[in-house]
Amino acid sequence: MNKKILDIQYRPMTLDDLTQVQALDREIFPDPWPSDAFRYELVENKHSVCWIAEQNEPDDTKSIIGFVVVWLILDEAHIGTLAVKPLYKGHGIGRRLLAHALLDSCTKGAEKSLLEVRASNTDAQRLYFGMGYEVVGMRPAYYPDNHEDALLLTLEKLNSEKLAVLASGKV
Repeated sequence: MNKKILDIQYRPMTLDDLTQVQALDREIFPDPWPSDAFRYELVENKHSVCWIAEQNEPDDTKSIIGFVVVWLILDEAHIGTLAVKPLYKGHGIGRRLLAHALLDSCTKGAEKSLLEVRASNTDAQRLYFGMGYEVVGMRPAYYPDNHEDALLLTLEKLNSEKLAVLASGKV
């Protein structure tokens, strides 16, 4: 793994991150969130957990290379969105980012997690299955851009000790 991949910080998202997060969302997804959605999650939704992965550049600037939004619904952590820049995929960044957000969710009362994932998104499915999620159903024609089906995945028991290890990257 090169130095570029090693120099990454994980932290809660702030309002100062919105421009980069929105740009990354538009870059990655065919049907990105509305421009004010991330601001809503940070300012108005008291039941959301938002994290970013940030690359420290040689010129002392920082670039957001990933983000996740989790909605806390009763005792569930529902993954609203998760993205990692294509250049950085395959280095465990998505796993660490999700682990940080789920660990944060545990401290706020979440006991389990669920999400929808495109049926064709095998990279994301590999990430989720590797963290212990299991398919529990399907949502037909879930995605509005192409009416693709979504698999409904759940992780029945959030284990804070395991999430802490995943978040640390020591796996």
